[in-house]
Amino acid sequence: MRKFGKRILATVVATTMAVGLTACGGGAANSGSSDSGAADTAADTAAVADDAADDVADTAAATDDTADDAADTAAADTGASSGEKIKVGIINNDPNESGYRTANDKDLKAMFTAENGYEASFAYSLKNDEQITAAQKFIQDGVDYLLLSAADTSGWDGVLKDAQDAGIQVILFDRTIDASEDLYAASIVSDMDKEGETAANWLKDQNLSEYNIIHLQGVMGSAAQQGRSGALDTLAQENGWKIVSQQTAEWNAEKAEQIVKSVIDSGEKFNVIYAENDDMAKGAVAALDKANISHGVDKDVVVMGFDCNKWALEELLNKNWNYDGQCNPFQASYIDEVIKTLESGGTPAQKTIIMEEKGFDASTITQEDVDNYGI
Repeated sequence: MRKFGKRILATVVATTMAVGLTACGGGAANSGSSDSGAADTAADTAAVADDAADDVADTAAATDDTADDAADTAAADTGASSGEKIKVGIINNDPNESGYRTANDKDLKAMFTAENGYEASFAYSLKNDEQITAAQKFIQDGVDYLLLSAADTSGWDGVLKDAQDAGIQVILFDRTIDASEDLYAASIVSDMDKEGETAANWLKDQNLSEYNIIHLQGVMGSAAQQGRSGALDTLAQENGWKIVSQQTAEWNAEKAEQIVKSVIDSGEKFNVIYAENDDMAKGAVAALDKANISHGVDKDVVVMGFDCNKWALEELLNKNWNYDGQCNPFQASYIDEVIKTLESGGTPAQKTIIMEEKGFDASTITQEDVDNYGI
């Protein structure tokens, strides 16, 4: 194709030059020597034109080759870039901890897949020291991003500094930690203090004749436990409420049932169960049922939980429980958006993203609430 174009160009140039010369020499048509000179000149000019055409065609071919090479290089670069997965190390609490955690883990695993451009590794523990060890391993493995839901709020400065020194971006999810904001890129979390305040204020608004409370706490030191415990402790002190028992059941239904059973067996009077997650509320209710103690709306014991598992909201709908505080587990899409922003060289619009959450009352909850908010 390139040789064919070159021949056409030579012919056109030569013909044009010859026609031009014939027109210029028309006045000397009777002179044989003038005709012969004109012919020689036309031939020489055609040769020059052919050489010029050769040069133009060669230059065009070279330019075309350069463009092809550049396109091939760009295609190779694009192919390499599109095939490279983003490596993420995800540290979470045990998925069996609660219905909330199961939903949270499922949400993360659905997002951070090879199909979505990720190479994800997961580590689980309810113990801070084990989580820190997992984080150190992810740093050694050279992940691009470290995603963290910390078992405890403290003790993270050292490992996060190591991640920063290694050029690894840290993103917190679900829970906050006590560390400088300079050590992480973004935080997508629940406002545990607000969750606790919403629940404690709801309890105050019930205007009970007396407040005798069994307080079932989560894993001590976690952001969820601190936020939900702190609000209740504050209002109990301010309003003279009695905390009959305050113990950790570590988010576990069986341990919660044992704690409530021991209070029942002691004969201590109580009329409120404040459980820091749904599973512990379920365990508490199991102990009440075995002791034939009524619970729920207009019954002997007010039952409160957190997390909004679907089955727990159904307990509210059926008036067996009184209150459930939402804790939104669906953070993966927000984390993905932050990573895409960082990958493009941008800065997240918000350093801290607070999940939207609310509390549900058995007297006002609807089936639509159960369907829309139950996890």
